[in-house]
Amino acid sequence: MTPRDDAFLSAADTALVLVARPEVAARWSEPSALPRMSVGALAVHLGNQVVRVAQVLALEPGDLPVLADADEHYARSAWPTAAPEDPVNDRSADEQAAAAGPQALHDRVAAQREVVRRVLTDGTAPDVVPVPWAGWAMRREDFLLTRLLEVVVHADDLAVSVDVATPTFPPEVFDPVRDLLVRLAVARHGQARVVAALTRRERALPITAF
Repeated sequence: MTPRDDAFLSAADTALVLVARPEVAARWSEPSALPRMSVGALAVHLGNQVVRVAQVLALEPGDLPVLADADEHYARSAWPTAAPEDPVNDRSADEQAAAAGPQALHDRVAAQREVVRRVLTDGTAPDVVPVPWAGWAMRREDFLLTRLLEVVVHADDLAVSVDVATPTFPPEVFDPVRDLLVRLAVARHGQARVVAALTRRERALPITAF
């Protein structure tokens, strides 16, 4: 196992605890902090980061081009700059899965977390994995970084949606996500604007990584 493998398993545990909170179940059908998503759909989207890793680790990359890093993955993807109503950001599948309820989600994520743990620890995890919905492949550590980002970001979304404290992730989870978000923000807005946003409240303009 690599440090990134360990970090993902830690993040998966945090996601599993959060989606199982009673506050999430109690507000399952209510709107979340994200547009066009219920709390249940958001919980599904968070939990599905574990499910997707389990699925991808079982696939061969084939002839798909291998990206240089996680940054290129986001640079090539259409969804970061698309509007919420754009088809690329359709979350109807998450809403459909949410109809099965919070216990079904917890059971599925727990089972897939165990699959991921087993594959990562028994030495069978491939070094390069396909990202079939995107049309390319990535090194495993880069793909896991994209999933860490999803977990960290959507854990905050879900916590805010149900009025509980956002989980605090350990440095091995949070630090690479922080660094990736800063790089993505610089790529989108330029160095000067990012520096101003972080240091000069008198003239800072809003920035986002996506």
